Amino acid sequence: MDRKKEWKRQFKETTVDAGVYLIKNIKNQKILVGKSRNLKTLNGVKFMLENGTYTINKALQAEWNEFGKEAFVFDVLEKLKKKEDPYFNEKEALLKLEQKWLEQLQPFEERGYNQK
Repeated sequence: MDRKKEWKRQFKETTVDAGVYLIKNIKNQKILVGKSRNLKTLNGVKFMLENGTYTINKALQAEWNEFGKEAFVFDVLEKLKKKEDPYFNEKEALLKLEQKWLEQLQPFEERGYNQK
């Protein structure tokens, strides 16, 4: 029973970071900018790409298949700073943060995998 309580305590204390990430193809310099309410899910993105099941972005999956996982790097561009304000809308703030990075990096057409 003590073990179960410890797991619950650890779960409650675990921080979940939302933010904007970058996937970069180092062979052709193309990038994908994305957002996540839990940046730990990037491991799931890698898993889907490795298994050929990343249907969210077919161009990225095709180049992953062509170049292999060694050609790609994953980086967190910025973590969302959460506010204690009861009116703070994490989803909206995350969308604005992603928009900022999309405008800055312009990962569209020949430069990247994002769609306008």
